[in-house]
Amino acid sequence: MVRVRSIPGACLSALFAAALVAGCASTDSTRSSVMGSGTGVTVTDPTRLTQSGFLSDYARLRPTPWGEGIECWREDGLNARAYDKAMVARIVVSLKSEPDKPQTVDPSDLKTLTDYFHASLTKALKPQMALVEKPGPGVVVIRIALTRLVPTGVAESLAGTLVPYGFVAEAGSGVATGRPAGSTPYMGETGMEVQFRDGASGAVIGECRDTEIGRKYAADMNSGAVGAAQTWASGYLNSFQQWSYAKDAIDKWSLLVAQRFAQLRGAAPVR
Repeated sequence: MVRVRSIPGACLSALFAAALVAGCASTDSTRSSVMGSGTGVTVTDPTRLTQSGFLSDYARLRPTPWGEGIECWREDGLNARAYDKAMVARIVVSLKSEPDKPQTVDPSDLKTLTDYFHASLTKALKPQMALVEKPGPGVVVIRIALTRLVPTGVAESLAGTLVPYGFVAEAGSGVATGRPAGSTPYMGETGMEVQFRDGASGAVIGECRDTEIGRKYAADMNSGAVGAAQTWASGYLNSFQQWSYAKDAIDKWSLLVAQRFAQLRGAAPVR
């Protein structure tokens, strides 16, 4: 798990400067060099894992030592080396609203996010596996459902930032309300359930689920000053955009899955 600590008050001015610099970056490459990978910007919230009915066996899901909170299971004796090709099936959306919080999402936003997920996972897997469009022998079919999509409350984020020293109260609100450290009640959430099938037989060979929460005020202090500043800057700036945390969660998950495939297949680690 990513180790999260509160950012000391003396460091906030330096980190805010990093955020301003990152916000002015005009290209993806420049933004990446300033903001870092973004993988520490979201964190799994085990209290919000979904059970939408998309997966076949939720009882078998267990926390993984490699997934930073992701729960998975796989068939005993699975020979991952038998799969040298992957097919990313069309991504579906299965959203369930809480009774007191009706959930609505713009259909165009859903298409943007599902397209983004498909492209992110394809990019992460390409270095080690061929990507195909039809199932068959040697193909692992990856089926994905987005099961919890909550956009960031941009207005609430702006309001909290405009209040003098408002960040002091916000920074501790995550733990106080049962959310991950560094989160706030208006941060975006991204739930996903994923199924892996044998491309020849159609048999389910593994399943996973995860729900990622955006973090506005947290950093991985163990990664050094630059890494901490990058994570904080990314998290802070993303709190002013509806779906930035969702994209960070998708990229993080895609990378973790690709790395796990490489480990199971004995392939070179994916960078």
